[in-house]
Amino acid sequence: MHCVSTLRRYFASPALNFKHLPQKKSFMKASAFSIPAFFFLTTVAAQPIAHQGKVIQFNIASVLNARPVTILNNNKLITWQTGIDGGGKGDGYLTQSAAAFNKQDNTHALPDNALFPLNTTHPEIQLHYSNQDGANYQTCNLAGEASIEFTVPKARYTAVFFALTSSEGPSNLQITFNYADGIDTKQILLPDYYADIPAGSPNLCYLAHNLAKWGPGNQMTEKGHHNIDLLKLTPDAARALESIRISKGKNGYLVFWGAAGIKS
Repeated sequence: MHCVSTLRRYFASPALNFKHLPQKKSFMKASAFSIPAFFFLTTVAAQPIAHQGKVIQFNIASVLNARPVTILNNNKLITWQTGIDGGGKGDGYLTQSAAAFNKQDNTHALPDNALFPLNTTHPEIQLHYSNQDGANYQTCNLAGEASIEFTVPKARYTAVFFALTSSEGPSNLQITFNYADGIDTKQILLPDYYADIPAGSPNLCYLAHNLAKWGPGNQMTEKGHHNIDLLKLTPDAARALESIRISKGKNGYLVFWGAAGIKS
């Protein structure tokens, strides 16, 4: 079930110049591709404007494949399995309840409530970890060249938001919006999750900022400075969006946490 709420205010970015291709392609598997060029998303100041629209939390259950967050369930820690760095073997996150139960500082742990509230830079964003869920996958983790695709409620959208982290350096990404009559693509460079985002960036903001991380055994390895970034892209609002494909280049280790769209 898709969660719908009202967006009162968020930062709008200039229209993106998409590449229009003649036909729709759809796949959900690892594949090699080349990205001849990319651009940085953190150099142009954004101007805030008032806007209203329905926020649709996209269902990405079909692509989830990893549990990078340790949760506290029935007074017991359920430890992360595939982490956020080190090719999935390095470190993970803890919820605040899990960190407190582990007798550690939980100031820079993930909030127990995975619905991140609306603020001046983004709408409500729902992630997929929960202290009440000790079994299901929480994220989609991608190493090397890989692609995933997920469907969205068919509608026109003025903006789409992706919660992402790249570790082991930045990740080259190609985001493809699939419409009934064709596709648009955008190539971007997602910075490493340790990098700071300049204030006023039109396409990137923090969803979770200055997070600590924990190694195997839930022992804290770093006290802060890690982020879950939120990427904003603008699809063609005159066309009904049906699905989205995220393709990743060779470098970097990508964690895809969630996505949402603003209906026009």
